[in-house]
Amino acid sequence: MKKIVLLAAFTIGAVFFSEVKAQEISENALGLRIGDGGGVGAEVSYQRAVGDNNNRLEFDLGWRDGNHYDAIKLVGLYQWVWNIEGGFNWYVGAGAGLGNYDDNRHNDDFDHDDGLFALIAGDIGIEYNFDIPLLISLDLRPEIGFSDYHDHDEFTPDIAFGIRYQF
Repeated sequence: MKKIVLLAAFTIGAVFFSEVKAQEISENALGLRIGDGGGVGAEVSYQRAVGDNNNRLEFDLGWRDGNHYDAIKLVGLYQWVWNIEGGFNWYVGAGAGLGNYDDNRHNDDFDHDDGLFALIAGDIGIEYNFDIPLLISLDLRPEIGFSDYHDHDEFTPDIAFGIRYQF
């Protein structure tokens, strides 16, 4: 029992200390998140600070216009941000999204899977906040998709590089 109480006190203290030591995040950031995104590709990314602490919302809109398929995806995440040292931060988050997939192959040999899909996502990453209004990041966003067609009921580990202008 003593170990559980001690572990709980240590965990609460560590979270409180990291909240106090966290570097201020920018009120707004707008840029690109460049990854694969389950075949969607680059995303326009917007971050908005929430409250007085270092939490934020992130919205990413991705699209793909290709020869074989077209896709669009919107993901919203809530993120908790902690300072490592100086301009380095790390963050975790969770959220959900919606998208549409349109198969353009006009061959009868293919099962044309078109339609809407939903997803849930997690997020973990590291970022560097420069002295100029520039923020770069590298993150992993695992996604689990849900749809009526077979190709999008799957786990997708999305790794991406982000570059954003802060204002």
